[in-house]
Amino acid sequence: FEPFSNRDKTLVVQFTVKHEQNIDCGGGYVKLFPASLNQEDMHGDSEYNIMFGPDICGPGTKKVHVIFNYKGKNVLINKDIRCKDDEFTHLYTLIVRPDNTYEVKIDNSKVESGSLEDDWDFLPPKKIKDPEAKKPDDWDERAKIDDPEDSKPEDWDKPEHIPDPDAKKPEDWDEEMDGEWEPPVIQNPEYKGEWRPRQIDNPDYKGKWVHPEIDNPEYTPDPSLYAYDSFGVIGLDLWQVKSGTIFDNFLITDDEKFAEEFGNETWGATKEAERKMKEQQDEEQRQKQEEEDKQRKEEEGDEDGDGDEEEEEDDEEDEAEKEEEAGGAPKDEL
Repeated sequence: FEPFSNRDKTLVVQFTVKHEQNIDCGGGYVKLFPASLNQEDMHGDSEYNIMFGPDICGPGTKKVHVIFNYKGKNVLINKDIRCKDDEFTHLYTLIVRPDNTYEVKIDNSKVESGSLEDDWDFLPPKKIKDPEAKKPDDWDERAKIDDPEDSKPEDWDKPEHIPDPDAKKPEDWDEEMDGEWEPPVIQNPEYKGEWRPRQIDNPDYKGKWVHPEIDNPEYTPDPSLYAYDSFGVIGLDLWQVKSGTIFDNFLITDDEKFAEEFGNETWGATKEAERKMKEQQDEEQRQKQEEEDKQRKEEEGDEDGDGDEEEEEDDEEDEAEKEEEAGGAPKDEL
């Protein structure tokens, strides 16, 4: 498309994506490239401005990527935005404004928003720990201390195990052969474990020491975090285990209201019909499965019936042979 810059303007990127193949691992995002991209040589390492859209891989990864290229480095959002993971068409919208704020919408509903500076690590932190500050030596962070007035009771120390007082040496015990008999040991009911003094509030407690911060001398605000001098290509650079994802309704504009209306006129106009069609397909599949199960059971029943008849015929033949061997005539000749 014709190259443009979003400097001093809102940027809206919007598209629909449908994982009709019930995707288990693969991307559904788009990339916006500068006009300088060699489209015949586009690949995974081609530098882009923005990458936006859903990414799914197993139960652990179901998120919306929002990645900006800032000074040659791809910077990921610090928030986790969950994407849709069903088989329906969904509308994804990214809005980037000249005041360095953003908004992410799914199906024309806001799911995340905030500040570019706060939610991406474009810049060094505004504040850093004061390298000159250190915790005073007498700073006591212990909320509780041992009670100096508490002392261990004199009868506290008891062995953990003692000889079983009810045990008796077997009558046939031979000390010359078996050695000296020792009763088995049992848990001492009077054992109290290791003694520890009770805890009391520390009168010298000053709380958790917090390292003071100072302005970071390396921090410089950038009011143009949102801006790119050149957009010229939108592309799909995806890796998928199962193909079949359907993309449609691509839109790049500077009008948030128009994008919302366009989404309602495209995705919004078909979403209910799509769901009804899916329900109908599921019902047809369910009925088909029931018919197949029923037919399979009937066939299995017929096979069992044929087997029973063959067994009865074999039994009659065996009985006739036994009577002939015994010298008797068959039943129908008597």
